[in-house]
Amino acid sequence: MVKMTCLLKRKPGLTPAEFHAYWKDHHGPFMAATTSGSHVYRYEQNPKPLSAYRDDTDDGYDGVTVQWFESMADYQASIEAPDVADVMADVAKFLDVDHLEFVVTENPTVVIDGVLPPGA
Repeated sequence: MVKMTCLLKRKPGLTPAEFHAYWKDHHGPFMAATTSGSHVYRYEQNPKPLSAYRDDTDDGYDGVTVQWFESMADYQASIEAPDVADVMADVAKFLDVDHLEFVVTENPTVVIDGVLPPGA
């Protein structure tokens, strides 16, 4: 399993609520419908809780996205898909692309593997 984990900052001028709404209601469904997204095994949006913001000018990270791929070949296919430019154009509508931080990893070492409560 390959994972791409990305720390996200919203585009300047967007409130936290506007950022979260766009990410959830537009970008997620858009990504799922793309050829690029068809190579993704699992796509997670992990938003910072709105209650954790000090105010609308809080400049910390706004969330984390994790995209899972069955193989490095699937990851490569995703970033080389013919519509990846469309995905990146949408990303630029709500993310500060100059401050994206990401890492691609594979074969995790599981240190603790507890049982999660239902719904977690």
